[in-house]
Amino acid sequence: MTATRARPVHLVVAVVAWAAVVLQLVLVLLGSAVLVEEDPPGRAESIYRFFAYFTIQSNLLVALTSTVLARDPALDRPRWRVARLAGLVGITVTGLVHFFLLRPLLDLDGADWVADKMLHMVVPVLALAAWAVVGPRPRIGVREAAYALCWPLAWLAWTLVVGEVDGWVPYPFLDADTEGWGAVAVVSVGITALFVLLFAAFGWLDRRLAAVPRSDRR
Repeated sequence: MTATRARPVHLVVAVVAWAAVVLQLVLVLLGSAVLVEEDPPGRAESIYRFFAYFTIQSNLLVALTSTVLARDPALDRPRWRVARLAGLVGITVTGLVHFFLLRPLLDLDGADWVADKMLHMVVPVLALAAWAVVGPRPRIGVREAAYALCWPLAWLAWTLVVGEVDGWVPYPFLDADTEGWGAVAVVSVGITALFVLLFAAFGWLDRRLAAVPRSDRR
């Protein structure tokens, strides 16, 4: 796969990811709620909560990195590697957690259903498929994985602290008031372990799959 052929692949991922995020933001601004809330927040709080979701952050990372890769599919810089890896692993966790933990809690229809499926299923599948086909690879080492892990750990710590102060958490399985700190701790450790395993898996695949994209020059 050459850089020229890789560009439209990354562009498709970028367009779909941006569309998913913008659609969900519009729905939030119109008063929609992903999870039913008895006391809907005001506009400013709604926007904060929108960006507080790990789902939104992971989709934004995919959208941003795919946009850049659509311009330069072979980009390779230290900080760039971290951002790209964080987006890939983050969107993978988004899909897995949604499928196993959140999907049974949701009863959506119309535009809410479309946004939900785009954010949690379509973008994860497209992002992983694009990485498998057009890379860029190799880009993943222990240092990149260690730095990329800082984002989900910081998100988890922030979420739990703000949840104690504000009383709101983006996902019900992190609600210590309802579930208890023991259950929240078990889930937090489990999700962290999942991140570590996925970073290791991506690193392993990064070393074994073909290096892409190839130069357009022959």
